[in-house]
Order: sequence, then structure tokens, then C-alpha cells
Amino acid sequence: MEEASQIISYVAYLLPAIVVGVIAYYFFKGHTANEEGRRRYLIQKEAQKQVLPLRLQAYERVTLFLERIDPNKLLVRVKPFSDSKDDYENLLIKNIEQEYEHNLTQQIYLTPECWNLINAAKNATIHVIRQGAMHEKDGNVDRMREWLLQNFMEEITPSQKAMAYVKKEVSELF
Repeated sequence: MEEASQIISYVAYLLPAIVVGVIAYYFFKGHTANEEGRRRYLIQKEAQKQVLPLRLQAYERVTLFLERIDPNKLLVRVKPFSDSKDDYENLLIKNIEQEYEHNLTQQIYLTPECWNLINAAKNATIHVIRQGAMHEKDGNVDRMREWLLQNFMEEITPSQKAMAYVKKEVSELF
């Protein structure tokens, strides 16, 4: 009987220690997780301070790209150097492709949706330029330019649609 009472007294002494140990374990586990989360937040906040200016610069560059390939501005800026509409079509497309290649690295700072929309705007602009060249069968450059300008005066250009999305995405950064 004495052994049973000794076992009960040991359990009575050990039970509070076990309960305190379990509570301390969960407390320290929660505290450690909280500290880890706080450290990650501070690191992310510091990285955001360094990355945000780069992202804004990328959005600026992409905005400039979209402005430069906007057909209404592109047709005024890039003048034909001959009377051949095929030469002018190639010149416009080459100009768009050069602008695109110059800004290709900006995609690492943009969301995939934004970059896909910029690609779509570039491809749609090239497609409409090719349509304009095919529309004017007689090869007159001035008629082709007039048709393209008139076509884009009546509707929103692909660049303008992409620009609206870029502006929306930039506003979400703040």
C-alpha cells in the first residue's frame, strides 16, 4: 500500500510539472512563430522599399512604349521614306519591334497579366497595320496612313486599352 501511495505522490508532484511543461512548449512555439512572421514582414517591407522604385520605373517605361506604338502617334512620328506601302508597313512594324525589344526586360517587374496585355497590344497594332496595307491594294502610302488613322479615330487603340490596365495596376501599388 505504501508503494501505491508513493506512486500517487510522485504523480501528484509530476502532474503540475508536466502541465507547466506542455503550456510552456505551446507558448514558446507560438512566440517563435510570431517572431518568425515579424522578421519576414520586416524583411519584406525593406525589400519593398528597394523594389518599388524599380517597379514604378518599369511601369513608366512600359507606358512610354505603349505611347510610342499607339498608331495615332506612330503614324505621325514615323514618316514614309518612299511611296511603297510595303516599305512603310515594314518600317512601322520594325519600329514597333525595336521599341518592344528595347523594353523587353521590364517584364520581370510587371505582373504576368499586365505583360500579356502589353504583348497583345503590340500584336494587335501590328495586325491592324498589316490590315491597312492589305486594304489599300493600289500601294498608295498616304491612303494607307489615312485609312489607319481613320480606323483608330473611331475606336480605342490596343495601346490605350493596355494603358488603362497599367494605370489600374499602378494604382493598386499604393
